[in-house]
Amino acid sequence: MSVVEYQRGDYVISTDKSKLDPGSIHSFLNHSSYWAQERSLDTIQKSLEHSLCFGVYRGAEQVGFARVVTDYATFAWLCDVFILEPHRDRGLGKWLVESVVAHPQLADLGIFLLATRDAHELYRRHSGFEVLESAERWMIRRRD
Repeated sequence: MSVVEYQRGDYVISTDKSKLDPGSIHSFLNHSSYWAQERSLDTIQKSLEHSLCFGVYRGAEQVGFARVVTDYATFAWLCDVFILEPHRDRGLGKWLVESVVAHPQLADLGIFLLATRDAHELYRRHSGFEVLESAERWMIRRRD
């Protein structure tokens, strides 16, 4: 798959996995997220290998991230989205989500899911996500 990059001012969004900083991603997910505080570095590295990843960079520093699990034909799940605190309030989160859903291999998928506790308006306003109306059809299996 070819690398996709977008630039805005000093920032770049790239799908080039060689630019990812797994340690930085692990640190944010374990210390600052509410959804992934128990993930090991090994688990995170495996998830990066098997996902379409979007890194946000200012120079060589990774300042944000989003991951998409997909079959590239019918379904995608957007997850692990973040912008580091010092880089927030610059529109980077909006730009990141817009870039993800506009990606050439994702733009026409029939189902694109995500879960959020507190960013419903961001996803609704900037990428067309809506609250799942028929959640009773969906099921989950957890291993705790």
